[in-house]
Amino acid sequence: MSDSRAATVPAGSVEEPILRVESLHKRFRMGDKEVHVLRGIDFSIWPRETVAILGASGVGKTTFLHLLGALDRPTSGRILYRGRDLANMTESDLAAFRNRRVGFVFQFHYLLSDFTASENVQIPVLIGGQTRRQARERAEALLRDLGLGDRLDHRPGNLSGGEQQRVAVARALANGPEILLADEPTGNLDTATAGSVEDLLIGLRERHGVTLVVATHNPRFAKRLDRQVHMVDGRLVEHG
Repeated sequence: MSDSRAATVPAGSVEEPILRVESLHKRFRMGDKEVHVLRGIDFSIWPRETVAILGASGVGKTTFLHLLGALDRPTSGRILYRGRDLANMTESDLAAFRNRRVGFVFQFHYLLSDFTASENVQIPVLIGGQTRRQARERAEALLRDLGLGDRLDHRPGNLSGGEQQRVAVARALANGPEILLADEPTGNLDTATAGSVEDLLIGLRERHGVTLVVATHNPRFAKRLDRQVHMVDGRLVEHG
């Protein structure tokens, strides 16, 4: 089983994990039935590490990412961000954590169709309290860095699938997060486009210093990351 304390610390990282999960359980109530999705996970993720979470559909990968990013709360157990228990944070602290420390990339890009690429990326910066000028400058710099300098004023309907996902990545990076959580980010893309998005995500560590956690069905993509763990029966199993 994947006990983080036995995991190899990546070269160049500090000894303290950026995220530590202890005895994590998550149950859902479906009518009169209780579904036990996550069953006592112990796991750590280290700064600037890239981690793949593999597993079949419905096994709990998305639930796990949502818990790591404070989009949901565990039934029991703890999630610690740099040693601080998320459960002890106030609602405003959690909102700040989600806005400034964590970026999310989903299988579906969820871009706002009436807004341009630049405007979509500006939204989290504005929510974070920056001025419109600062938001615009940040968005345009990120989009240019991700190869979309000539698409700043295009709306999502005028972008290819790969370009839309790049805008979604730029939006996730808008407030300079330490952690990027990606849920099947290439699941809706053709093979060639998926490969370019994989390259982009893997390169973010060097270009932006982020820690990357990806839930994926794709073993080829997973093997390109530092560590691969499999979710089986609500637990994480780490090989090698």
